[in-house]
Amino acid sequence: ISTKQSQQVLRDTALKGIEEMFEALQHLKNWKPHRNTDMPDFDRQEFLEEVVDAFNYFLSVLVLVGVNEEDFFKAYEQKDSIIRDRLKNGY
Repeated sequence: ISTKQSQQVLRDTALKGIEEMFEALQHLKNWKPHRNTDMPDFDRQEFLEEVVDAFNYFLSVLVLVGVNEEDFFKAYEQKDSIIRDRLKNGY
């Protein structure tokens, strides 16, 4: 992870995940507060497909860094606890 090449691979992989999230967000057409028209059409399957693509890229980043399921779950629990405390305290 300390070499330039390996960091470039990680960065490129993460950016591909971000691109996929942007593709997913393009399926949301009814979020603009300034738009008076209602656009209720939503293709859930296409949205889900793009989110799954993004998830796979982000998961690949974790694998490339050497994070296993135990490491990930522990980090998730720690961050989740912080977020819950913030929400309880009106953060």
